[in-house]
Amino acid sequence: MRIGLIYDTFDAYPWQPGDPPDADAEYEPETTVETLAAAVQALGAEPVRIGSAHDLLERLPSLDLDAAITIAEGARSRNREAYAPILLEMAGIPCLGSDALTLSLSLDKAWTKDLAVAAGVPTPPYRTYPHADAIDPDDLPGAFPLFVKPRYEGTSKGITAGSKVTSLAALREQVRHITTAYRQDALVEAFVHGGGEFTVAVVGNDPAEPLPVLQRAVEADTGIGLHALEHRGLPERDYDYRLGGTLTPDLEGRLHDYAVAVYDKLACKDFARADFRVDADGQPWFLEINPLPTFAPDDTFAIVAELMGRDYDAFLADVLRRGLRRLGVN
Repeated sequence: MRIGLIYDTFDAYPWQPGDPPDADAEYEPETTVETLAAAVQALGAEPVRIGSAHDLLERLPSLDLDAAITIAEGARSRNREAYAPILLEMAGIPCLGSDALTLSLSLDKAWTKDLAVAAGVPTPPYRTYPHADAIDPDDLPGAFPLFVKPRYEGTSKGITAGSKVTSLAALREQVRHITTAYRQDALVEAFVHGGGEFTVAVVGNDPAEPLPVLQRAVEADTGIGLHALEHRGLPERDYDYRLGGTLTPDLEGRLHDYAVAVYDKLACKDFARADFRVDADGQPWFLEINPLPTFAPDDTFAIVAELMGRDYDAFLADVLRRGLRRLGVN
């Protein structure tokens, strides 16, 4: 069995003048591709390295694949994560993971939040702004502090310590920055604080399986997740951090239920990662879901495998095996 690997590595980002310094933050190191290839080999299959969605487009007429997996992010479009799945679908090649519609929809944080609410999952109230002049001081999503981020990005792109704003002037300035630097709407939501930040990996289908919840450290002064303040493209600095909450069995159960509810509502397949904040009263609030998560050997899925006492290659191979079973590929 030959399984194609579609991916974007850091050295392949198509930089243009005016791009923000973290524009390539969603791309991957070579070690992630090596990890995926090792998992495919653990299945007894042959990994076929293809490269980006543009490489796939060029090579597609001559490719002989039984299935493919894509972690390619693309660039400069809210449909960019869907490029590879659409090409594979048109070619009749089964693709692991969520389909193009789910990937495009979930990249839109506003639409995702609306669907989460429809699924009965609480998420902080929000507004979107195409420019700073669109802000109505009488119609904000909540009291300050508020949190500002790009509408169509992942991997914490656009997030800095300045993303948490405490005044109307700071809000206007941050929205102006996002809409100018990232050329898209800014999403502004109520900032949830007091009970910590958590992430939930979900795998499988019918039923989906939530994996052990991971608690994320938050920066001591702002309460922003430390992972968001240390992403690629930001200046390196030393942060004081804390966990900011306690993961109890009851909280983990509610996080599991919410993560699976959003996963199912968005028709995610095979794997995803959902992020939450918890308030001072212990209420979880959904932030976003990523059906195109990283499989880097030092990130969420690898940490969960370690917590479960699993070899990461074997664990990831099992996740892929479930997806191949769903696709009817043996």
